[in-house]
Amino acid sequence: MKNIFLLSITVLIATVSTMDFFQAKPWPVPDKANKTVNPIKSSATSIADGKTLWIQHCASCHGKTGLGDGKKAAQLETPVGDFSAAAFQKQSDGSLFYKVAEGRDDMPAFKKKLPEQEDIWNLVVFMRSLKK
Repeated sequence: MKNIFLLSITVLIATVSTMDFFQAKPWPVPDKANKTVNPIKSSATSIADGKTLWIQHCASCHGKTGLGDGKKAAQLETPVGDFSAAAFQKQSDGSLFYKVAEGRDDMPAFKKKLPEQEDIWNLVVFMRSLKK
């Protein structure tokens, strides 16, 4: 019984000590960007346009449905996250736009790859359609 207790304590300590490793580090967004309103209204067309861009530029890491299960995700040092989760969905559209445009770490900046801001806004509309 004592061995089981010691094993349990060891597992608990190992789990707690590695929790920070698996937590996504904060991604601060400038206040102005955070408050920017999406000029593209959600519609069948904007979702379809965003999905086309998603498949082309995002699905390889983030997965077809934003669950973070793309074929390249396992190769990345930064967890790609679950875009259907409430924590992701509670971010402002402006915050999502900023993160796509500017990138960070393993996430490339798309402001040059997608120079038309409308394209990034359509991606944001599509990302909103991924919620649970």
